[in-house]
Amino acid sequence: MKRLNFTKAVSLLLLITFLVNSLFVSNVFAASSVSDDKTAAETVRAMGIGWNLGNTLEACGDWIDGSSVENYETAWGNPVTTQEMIDGVKAAGFKSIRIPVAWSNLMSADYTINRDLLNRVKEVVDYCSNNDMYVIVNIHWDGGWFEKFATDYDGSMKKYTSIWTQLSDYFKDYPKNLIFESLNEEGCWDTIWNRYSGTSGDNKTRAYNILNNMNQEFVNIVRASGGNNASRCLLIAGYATDIDLTCDDSFKMPKDTVNDKLIVSVHYYTPSTFTILEKDESWGKCARTWGTDEEINQVKTDFNKMKKKFADKGIPVIIGEYGTTTVNKEPKSVRLYLSTVCKTAYDMGFCPMLWDNGTHYSRSEKKFKDPELAAMYLEYKDSAR
Repeated sequence: MKRLNFTKAVSLLLLITFLVNSLFVSNVFAASSVSDDKTAAETVRAMGIGWNLGNTLEACGDWIDGSSVENYETAWGNPVTTQEMIDGVKAAGFKSIRIPVAWSNLMSADYTINRDLLNRVKEVVDYCSNNDMYVIVNIHWDGGWFEKFATDYDGSMKKYTSIWTQLSDYFKDYPKNLIFESLNEEGCWDTIWNRYSGTSGDNKTRAYNILNNMNQEFVNIVRASGGNNASRCLLIAGYATDIDLTCDDSFKMPKDTVNDKLIVSVHYYTPSTFTILEKDESWGKCARTWGTDEEINQVKTDFNKMKKKFADKGIPVIIGEYGTTTVNKEPKSVRLYLSTVCKTAYDMGFCPMLWDNGTHYSRSEKKFKDPELAAMYLEYKDSAR
């Protein structure tokens, strides 16, 4: 009997020690630099350069065995994400990570998200937090259901608000290094209006207002959930995350109940004949090289539009994705393109976030495949703005 009591006492002491240490670690993190109550502009400056965990938690498709989160996470060819992988990204010079997520993968008919998926996303977010990094979580392509806003606005908005209501509640007490992003690139409805159709007026207003309303609902839901969400920095997706379309006056940043906590997001894959095409297609000829004076100046011209429209007016900018394929591309041109986009954005005060689906960073070796590209990114490791 005495032996049993002694064993219980030791177990209780170990439990108390664990809880105290856990609380200490939590408090240390809560007081760390990434968790300070920074303005949006201060946050973006502190984010440095970023990296996308691409083709991972946003992998989706009817052909995937949907019995587990892991089946989705590895479906598009990447391994299960680990702490060591994220450690390697941090060591490579990156201070922030964007985690695209397809929430519909594990969701019931009433839009309730499976708890296993929520817990797994948090686990990956924790990998970033353990490295004192900023992290973005969004709703990514998610099977293409965003298109239905054009034909079933109310039903689509119900799903959208349900997702953000759940995410806001689940993460509301998470430290403020976590940033929510309203959606990915799908905030555009070409069947209603597109820049090539020659139509404008009511159709254009209707298309833009769908996104404007979504972004406003997103902000309202997050703020109403309380906790750290009451003043968390939020990332607002531009129209199609396209620079010209986002700089259009039809795009409106949402109203917020707190000041200086909103950031705008665009993506950059210009010119697509170099960044996307791996062979000639009907719509363009594959470019193998990049780097003429005209092409380099185009990057500066495009980013200056965002600077004048948003950053100069107090709304900081994140280039949520930029990148290029390496297939049928001159390695020197790939390095020049990535370094030009990264440096131009960084020097303007933006946070550039490399899209990487396994092309550049080896998740098995925990390092960049191209040593010269690795050296370029490493230059940002200890830099401060």
